[in-house]
Amino acid sequence: MISENDWKQEQARLNEVTGTLQAKIAELEPEVSGLRNQVTDFRKKFWEDVTVNTSTFDDFEETLYSIRQQEALLNERERSHRARLQRYNNMKRMLPSPYFGRIDYEEKVLGLSEQIYIGVSSLVDEDGLSFLVYDWRTPIASMYYDHSPGPASYATPGGQIDGEMLLKRQYQIRDGELRSVFDTSVTIGDELLQQALGKGADAQMKSIVATIQKEQNAIIRDDQNRMLIVQGAAGSGKTSAALQRAAYLLYKHRDRLRADQIVLFSPNPMFNSYVSTVLPELGEENMQQTTFQEYLAHWLGSSMQLEDPFDQIEYVLTAAGDGSSAYEARLQGIRYKASESFLRALQHYATWLCMKGMQFSGIRYRDREIISAEQMAAQFYSYDSSIRLANRALLLRDWLLEQLTTLERAERAADWVQDDLDYLDVEQYEEAHKAVLKKYERDEAVFDFTQSYIDQYGDFRGTEAGEGNAFDFADQEEELLRRTIVKASFEPLRREVRRFKFIDFVRLYGQLFSKEEAYEYAEMTGTAEVPEKWAEICEQTLAKLDASELFYEDATPYLYLKELVEGVRTNTDVRHVFVDEGQDYSPFQYAFLKQLFPRARMTVLGDFGQAIFVQSTNLHEAGSPLARIYGADETRLIRLVRSYRSTLEIVELTKAMLPGGTDIVPFERRGGKPQLVQLGGSEVRAGRIASDLAELRAEGFDSIAVITKTAAEAREAHAALAGAAASDGLRLITKETLTFEKGVAVIPAYLAKGVEFDAVLVYDASAATYSRESERKLFYTVCTRAMHRLRLYSVGDVTPYMGELNASLYEVSGS
Repeated sequence: MISENDWKQEQARLNEVTGTLQAKIAELEPEVSGLRNQVTDFRKKFWEDVTVNTSTFDDFEETLYSIRQQEALLNERERSHRARLQRYNNMKRMLPSPYFGRIDYEEKVLGLSEQIYIGVSSLVDEDGLSFLVYDWRTPIASMYYDHSPGPASYATPGGQIDGEMLLKRQYQIRDGELRSVFDTSVTIGDELLQQALGKGADAQMKSIVATIQKEQNAIIRDDQNRMLIVQGAAGSGKTSAALQRAAYLLYKHRDRLRADQIVLFSPNPMFNSYVSTVLPELGEENMQQTTFQEYLAHWLGSSMQLEDPFDQIEYVLTAAGDGSSAYEARLQGIRYKASESFLRALQHYATWLCMKGMQFSGIRYRDREIISAEQMAAQFYSYDSSIRLANRALLLRDWLLEQLTTLERAERAADWVQDDLDYLDVEQYEEAHKAVLKKYERDEAVFDFTQSYIDQYGDFRGTEAGEGNAFDFADQEEELLRRTIVKASFEPLRREVRRFKFIDFVRLYGQLFSKEEAYEYAEMTGTAEVPEKWAEICEQTLAKLDASELFYEDATPYLYLKELVEGVRTNTDVRHVFVDEGQDYSPFQYAFLKQLFPRARMTVLGDFGQAIFVQSTNLHEAGSPLARIYGADETRLIRLVRSYRSTLEIVELTKAMLPGGTDIVPFERRGGKPQLVQLGGSEVRAGRIASDLAELRAEGFDSIAVITKTAAEAREAHAALAGAAASDGLRLITKETLTFEKGVAVIPAYLAKGVEFDAVLVYDASAATYSRESERKLFYTVCTRAMHRLRLYSVGDVTPYMGELNASLYEVSGS
């Protein structure tokens, strides 16, 4: 703590900053309100100030100019309102706690010293010349996170500034009142971090700008590498750092980067809710948030039923016990279809398709085939062999549209068209009549001639009896109606052709699995390296395709093949892609993301210790597929080994379960030892858990998870607890759950990834549920969700992951 005199000076300074904030807020409040009303009124009166006149070209041009002028004025007022509103909101956000840190710094060259106070946003004094508070993202503020008192430097656009840090100080300010002050020689003093970590879990992740550690700051401010890989232990703050990184990028590149140019791929929809408040808390708009499954469903969901990753892992976990050949074939198929080998196989397949093997669907119209698949194939392979696959598909599409135009023209004389004409209503005939008139009005010379002819002869008849009308409107009206009827009937065909529906992608993808002999597969793909159970993999895949369904492991390759044929869909607007729980993505998916966002930098966050999916990617091994995406020169790996989420006792237990877990360093925050509750039978489990839930609530914990292995077990546990009078606040979490809330959540292990709870109760920690080595990381993931309390319940023998640990790491009790 600091001296009493220093405390008084700090309080006086805080009062000064708070007063400045209050004055600026009061000054801006009527401006913000007034501008909002101006914009609203302007929108209402937009058309009142625009004279719409299209009589002549000059009138039309003047109208267009007037609209654009009004639009520019409206846009300017909206921009002005947004800028003032952002400043207003930033100051309102700062008012309860204007800053959290301070450094005293003396520049080496000029010898100038300054007291630098650091907060979530910048604040200048009344004259606009001096900073009262620096935004944590400014270059000079980086020293607060990276240096201790002594020699220190920071980078600016003009070069590096060297000097000496004379003091580093940290504050706790609540509601404008100074609560505590610490002088420290490290980035964040243990006192401040202890208090932050000792709080209960919340329904939403919070900003960590006041407690950013040096290694997290390296993640946040990395602006050089195309690929940033963060391999972090459970609870190491990698996701929090990534969100602060997004805020930093938006601040540093505010002139050329928008929030909607950043995309976060998160593990599930509920996680999106959990992290949704972090950027707004820092005064930034939220980036785009989605899941990889949502992206697949957007492009494939209308034509195929997609398995999601949670259904896939549910199958892997529940069918593991049968030991069948079909189960092993599925596992081999998942691994192979997620690999770089299969990616290369599809690329070679695309080359092979340029020579033969394309699959088409004939075009049918009114119960007859008007263009056959054979005609399409003949046309497709008539193009020069040097033309790549996607360009040939475009040429064939254009040819088909031309064929449809010819066929449509011929169809106008069909008998069914006359039948449809007989059932048209009066309004449709009137529209056709007006259209014919407009046709002539557009040609001024013809229109003048027509009027002259009517004035002279009274109608359109020729001078001799029986001669046909010079302008036979009735015939033209009928011709227009015929054209309209046939055009409307052909439009669905045109729409389908434009969307490449004439290519049979199900058969095209299935063709890869119809050749069970390795040499036949090698001809198409250039590789004979197939899994041992290839025949069963083929059988399983084709059965799904026949039902218009796709395994999760097939969805990305299927979409990739579609893009090889149709042309790659790229998003060049997105500049930064964040992938959370990155170990759960396959090498194939990473290659696809690179192709999808060709101008983006990628930040991948994950923990291979939590790699629970079959297709997981090792983030940190030398020469990993992820490191090869952009090459070694443009890739940086940062390891986070210190775990902050859980108490020391919980971390000591969980790291001992994991091979290589000795590298994990717990933060020195103590709590009770994890407890293993051994039960005499499953019938008493619900009652014991209900009793423990009541005890934990009485301790003040209001975010508690009962974590099961699978969704089926979660439903069972939820029903049992509801029947054991533990239903108060009890919520069953499924893959459809969209929001994360406080209370008691009954949740499958794989949906709990990325989220933290005050207390975790492992519903079944017995050997009957967790015994396979492949499930060790799943069990580790479950236990590392706990911040303060961890309890495990076992009926019969406990899981070997616990049995092999030192018994001093946990307490044992009975039912």
